[in-house]
Amino acid sequence: MLTASEIMTREVVTVKKETTIRELAELFTVHRIGSIPVVDDKGALIGVVSESDLVEQDKNFHIPTVISLFDWVIYLESEKKFEKELKKMTAQTVGDIYNEEVDTLAPDSPISDIADLMSSRKINSVPVVDGGRIVGVVSRIDLIRTMIR
Repeated sequence: MLTASEIMTREVVTVKKETTIRELAELFTVHRIGSIPVVDDKGALIGVVSESDLVEQDKNFHIPTVISLFDWVIYLESEKKFEKELKKMTAQTVGDIYNEEVDTLAPDSPISDIADLMSSRKINSVPVVDGGRIVGVVSRIDLIRTMIR
């Protein structure tokens, strides 16, 4: 059975937390990809940023419902969720919008496990990591290409 290392794309586009939103948007359009791994200065994977994260900047701003009681303000919705949404909508860099929780694959992951992960988590690509460093990315099209080999 084929493994991640046999079907992955080896030349991976990556960004750092300091990458500007404009630079990120250019990378998405030039490379026609839906997500980009975020790496630190040493090249270690620290998260992922997707087109969806970028699109959130253009959504309508929702002010949470609050109750004011004397000098207290009580949020009826999650205050942390509001802060997170506000941060994403006003983001200037990748560090403001990327997701630190990222599913990864080992180079020896079989394609059946990769397909299961992508299907269950509804994701289009997964970084392949070896020793904390990105060695490739497997996307849905990589899996589809195996069907015509």
